[in-house]
Amino acid sequence: MSKRVIIMNFDVESQAYQAFSEVKKLHVGRQIKGEQMAVITHNNDGAHQFKINDFLDFTGNDHTSKDSLIGMVIGILGGPLGVLLGWFAGSLIGATQDAKEIQGAQSIFEFLTEKIAEGQTGLIMIAEEDDNRQLNHLIMNDLGGEITRLEYENVTKEIEKAKAVEKKVKEAANDAWMDDKKNTDTN
Repeated sequence: MSKRVIIMNFDVESQAYQAFSEVKKLHVGRQIKGEQMAVITHNNDGAHQFKINDFLDFTGNDHTSKDSLIGMVIGILGGPLGVLLGWFAGSLIGATQDAKEIQGAQSIFEFLTEKIAEGQTGLIMIAEEDDNRQLNHLIMNDLGGEITRLEYENVTKEIEKAKAVEKKVKEAANDAWMDDKKNTDTN
């Protein structure tokens, strides 16, 4: 059994909600073993924010959307690192010392912004799969959507990289702010 982060995208918003409902039924029928699932929207307001519209923790651990892996991904996308790196409009960093580290941290986030484009609504689910046929049939055949599977371990590694880079960026910004303040105070 392989634990995966599954991204599902659709042409029509209502299909994402229908998929959310149908996937719950697959879980109840033990046809899939889900951990968490969320309906997310990539806002079409120019701010490039993602919003979690509905969230379900299948495990019964009462995770909220914010303390879930899905919430972490969405938080990083909408946080200062996502804005700084310009995941939506190309990198603003350029050729810095940390460019390779930053580039590695971008892949899951860039991928998500490509799959669920501005104005679109989709699903993200964390699940263990023995057989992916039921979910594939539902998403691709019944609802006409796309489905992409990413290895859970790879996604968690990328989140950790992004958090580390975000911490460095915050520290560097704080140091620069304090240096500027010292220079202003001494003049």
